[in-house]
Amino acid sequence: MNLDINTLFQVTIYVEAILGLLLLFVWVQNTAVLAVAWWGFAHLLRAASVMLFGMYGSVPDLISIDLANAFLFTAFALTWTGARIFDGRPAEPVYLVTGAVLWLLVCRLPILETAVDARVLICSGIVTTYTWLTAYEFWRGRDEQLVSRWPAIFMLFAHGALFLLRTPLLTMMPWSPTNQVFGSVWLTVLSFEALLFTISIAFIMLAMAKERTELRHKTASLIDPLTGIANRRSFLQDAGALAKRHLAYPKPAAVLLIDLDHFKSINDRFGHAMGDRVLEVFADTARGHVRPGDLLGRLGGEEFALVFYDVAAEQALAVAEQLRGAFEQATKDVEGRPVNGTLSVGFVYSESPVLDVPQLLAQADQALYFAKERGRNRIEVASLNLVRDRMTLGVHAAAAAADGAAPRSAA
Repeated sequence: MNLDINTLFQVTIYVEAILGLLLLFVWVQNTAVLAVAWWGFAHLLRAASVMLFGMYGSVPDLISIDLANAFLFTAFALTWTGARIFDGRPAEPVYLVTGAVLWLLVCRLPILETAVDARVLICSGIVTTYTWLTAYEFWRGRDEQLVSRWPAIFMLFAHGALFLLRTPLLTMMPWSPTNQVFGSVWLTVLSFEALLFTISIAFIMLAMAKERTELRHKTASLIDPLTGIANRRSFLQDAGALAKRHLAYPKPAAVLLIDLDHFKSINDRFGHAMGDRVLEVFADTARGHVRPGDLLGRLGGEEFALVFYDVAAEQALAVAEQLRGAFEQATKDVEGRPVNGTLSVGFVYSESPVLDVPQLLAQADQALYFAKERGRNRIEVASLNLVRDRMTLGVHAAAAAADGAAPRSAA
């Protein structure tokens, strides 16, 4: 079965136009993803370009070749710009029209007016440059965990490579007996590949936008917006996943419950904006003391939790002490204000084959209570003696209350 090139051109025009309109429709529904609008306009401009190409022979070459290619290059430039915007980089207005302007200038050179191979090579080089730049922009943003990013990179690279090889392949492909450009087998292959590419890349780009939106919604539900670390829900979920892995390969673990001392006083003295800044300082300091396999989360208010996994007790205590000292040093002066923040830490160490983080947090809470009772700005290690001491303290407090005396507060 032979493909009719004119029919293929018409199908390509319809497909490009429909994809462009669909992308714009998706963008109208969620205008926050501006890149989708750029990609939509790119497809519409490609539709116009293919329509002009299809007029070859019935209109001057200035329109069907020169202007059509200028539209085509600008369409690929729009796709590249959309990729930049998608990953938070600014548009480059000059480079949007560089390819089109370069092509129109080259077409006016007398030496190239009849040099078909040279013109085809220049055309292919411009398309390949914009296509590979788009692939590069997506590759630069690879730190964002979007699965659909990788097929987009591959498809863009392959499409650009195919365009770049168009000139050498053109000399190898057979021509029709009429020797007309529309009889070229290679042009048929190229047009069919372009049609498949435009459908596939539109689908992949929509998938990227959808995947990012879902990822951000998921992140918003699991990340504390102020500090950028795991919230209580996320921390406990990660702890549960760690506990399952622990059953297969048990390792010792240390669990820390951390409270910022006199945090209400910081808010009262310097304002809530400074209180928020102190929480951010703690999160930044804590991030510098955890490893990839450790867990860090904000349980609520000024209370944080840490899990050091596969660590010796002495090492975990040393890191906890370093964290306490680093935070104290970092808050001596916060934005020119003498905050002088400190930490109280409850510490519990476990070598059990079962890692029950909620239970360990409860034990760390006992230790944290004593850290506050004994003057704050310190680390207390949970032990059986501490539990007995707190029970004794509770008995004494009850007796004091019975005698009309107010018990000491651990707040």
